[in-house]
Amino acid sequence: MKGIILPGERRVVFREVPVPEPGHGQVLVKMKASSICGSDIRAIYREHLGHGPEAYQNVIAGHEPCGQIVKVGPGCNRFKEGDRVIIYHISGCGVCNDCRDGYMISCTSPLRAAYGWQRDGGHADYLLAEENTCVALPDSLSYVDGALIACGFGTVYEALSRIRVSGEDRLLITGVGPVGMAAGLVAKAMGATKAIGVDISASRLEVAQKAGAIDYGILADEKALGKIKDLTGSLGCEASIDCSGSPAGRLLALQGTRRWGRCAMVGEGNNVDFDISQIIIHNQISIYGSWVTSLGHMEDLVEKLVEWDLKPEITVTHRFPLEEAVEAYRIADEGQSGKVCIVME
Repeated sequence: MKGIILPGERRVVFREVPVPEPGHGQVLVKMKASSICGSDIRAIYREHLGHGPEAYQNVIAGHEPCGQIVKVGPGCNRFKEGDRVIIYHISGCGVCNDCRDGYMISCTSPLRAAYGWQRDGGHADYLLAEENTCVALPDSLSYVDGALIACGFGTVYEALSRIRVSGEDRLLITGVGPVGMAAGLVAKAMGATKAIGVDISASRLEVAQKAGAIDYGILADEKALGKIKDLTGSLGCEASIDCSGSPAGRLLALQGTRRWGRCAMVGEGNNVDFDISQIIIHNQISIYGSWVTSLGHMEDLVEKLVEWDLKPEITVTHRFPLEEAVEAYRIADEGQSGKVCIVME
């Protein structure tokens, strides 16, 4: 079968590898959709960080996989051939506290291996997955929907749940790329009365507004904070989420949060520098760090997306077959589009 390797320096390499055989507790999944994450671009496509959970091990890329099971190994108890599944993209040791709570993302065991980072991922014809990382995909959601749930939508659902977004809140989103768009869509489904998006890219603001992810789009410049305050009666938003991962975006998320408000940080990388007393302590703001989600919460999100009739696929602006992965990564790297997805249907 054909798979994609990312050797760094913005290169995409095709590799021919054997179709794997499922072992005990494993399933073989025919890939139907595998989207590209900003973390892939930042930490693998451009360069290899080479340490911690982001250490890329020269495996098939793609940690947002979704497909159909075509073969099951011995010891599988839930799924069978023909089942449509989303892959929770980290396989943990299964016995530490975080794994037992469903947060395999936080597993610190040497046995932890993320699909597309330390074990083969979804940018291939087939994926060998642990059955316990599979989440059932309902017929009302497409394979592309499922791929987007696997990381971006799961990540924002976790963060927005932690900051308890509801109908009492206006939400500020700094960074309205694919994750920021997901945040706006999910927050509004959870009841948020207004979603304000800020980004350095006018085209991304336009894409986000067209998708219904934000009600107001603000270009990230020296006037951005004033515009946020103008839209909120000079108070700021009750809740905010930084999806940019940039120092300026993180600071603006905090500055644009109302007193006694809550701010979630999900954008990876970089640093931020600010006056703790003036920005956080005196304004009584709570900051939440949130990293991906749990298996259980991902299953909850799937159920809610069906109930809300919310299709993550609405955030996709570009689709490519596996054979055009070079172009898919180039578009994603430009940072001007919505979600980019490799589709094998």
